[in-house]
Amino acid sequence: MAGTGILNPHPPEFERFLYASVGEDRNGSVVTVLSALARLGLEPWNETAELAALGREAAGARLGLLLSRFRDVPVLGDHHRSVARELSLLLPEDPPPRSPARAGAAGASGHPATSVAIWALLAILLILGQMLFFGASGAGE
Repeated sequence: MAGTGILNPHPPEFERFLYASVGEDRNGSVVTVLSALARLGLEPWNETAELAALGREAAGARLGLLLSRFRDVPVLGDHHRSVARELSLLLPEDPPPRSPARAGAAGASGHPATSVAIWALLAILLILGQMLFFGASGAGE
């Protein structure tokens, strides 16, 4: 049976933090930490892992800096530090260890390492197919 990491490769310990609200945007929609980090151009799961590794106090300070740059939620302008402190309490105390499969399976682009092998195999098959096709057509002439 396949492991649960295949369907959801992200640590479930981060979900409480990532799906917590940072406030409402100008349209009245609730903005989560996940959405705020993504709108800031950060990868939410990686950023959360880094925040969790820092410890609560340092994570709250770093998150406060990040939220101070986030302009989509007006209430954060004056209250980004207190919101960040509250949100940092939702981070897991002991960050989940990166499993060897997770650490080694993703490259810089986030694609599994096996996709590189698949593409290389397809390229080799394409070259062999072309050699057979073009080599066979001129063999009898």
